[in-house]
Amino acid sequence: MNRWYIVHTQPNGEERARHNLERQGFAVYLPKYLKHRRHARRTEHVRRPLFPRYLFVRFDPERAQWRSINGTFGVAYLVANGNEPTPVPDEIIEAIQARHDSDDLVVLHALDSFERGQKLDIVDGPFAWRTGFFQRLSDNDRVVLLLNLLGRQVTVTVPPEAVAAA
Repeated sequence: MNRWYIVHTQPNGEERARHNLERQGFAVYLPKYLKHRRHARRTEHVRRPLFPRYLFVRFDPERAQWRSINGTFGVAYLVANGNEPTPVPDEIIEAIQARHDSDDLVVLHALDSFERGQKLDIVDGPFAWRTGFFQRLSDNDRVVLLLNLLGRQVTVTVPPEAVAAA
């Protein structure tokens, strides 16, 4: 039975591993997202792996010669529990694939719809159940909020999944 498995790649070796695994006949899934990168007063948008140094490969461990994956250029190792590769539930892969847009990129969040000064609830982390005001997105796509703490306004940075519209 074909299942998805996780491959840990060499540093910046995701594309190389994907290419070489596909040449061996494996079905490979390397989800990517659009990263905003600032450098030397320029902002550029680059396609980056959603999970740096990881990709997914699909095979039937009973039929495929999966042990060759560990010797593939770009691959560090196949994630395993003992001598058996560890499968990933199909629902996880399907959930990631469901977030793809027309450019085959994974859409991470819809923070572009927030406006400066908008009230947001923090739903996770050390500031959970507090309300802050949206300021901006940081360079690494984290949410910068203004909170009232101990009688003064403090700027905090939280991951995008930790906020919801109030």
